[in-house]
Amino acid sequence: MPPSRPFFDPDTGELDTDPLIEEAIPLTRLIGAIVLVALVPLLFRAVFGGLLGLTSGLGFLYLLASQFILAVGTGLVLLYIIVRANQLIDE
Repeated sequence: MPPSRPFFDPDTGELDTDPLIEEAIPLTRLIGAIVLVALVPLLFRAVFGGLLGLTSGLGFLYLLASQFILAVGTGLVLLYIIVRANQLIDE
């Protein structure tokens, strides 16, 4: 007997969208949380650089912090996907 394919209905072989949506919602929330955290340094850069007229060195540091948060967040999302895929295989 061949192994069952995740996200496909075993009877008809068609794509089952309910489990797909159930898996997409937590992933979307994780990505959204990372984007919100990455926006904080960018907002500081806009406020301190644009409104207060501070030097560009501080703005560069905020840009670097935002890029670092996005890089770490990308790694977290990839780890989540790998771990969740392994859990789905074991089910």
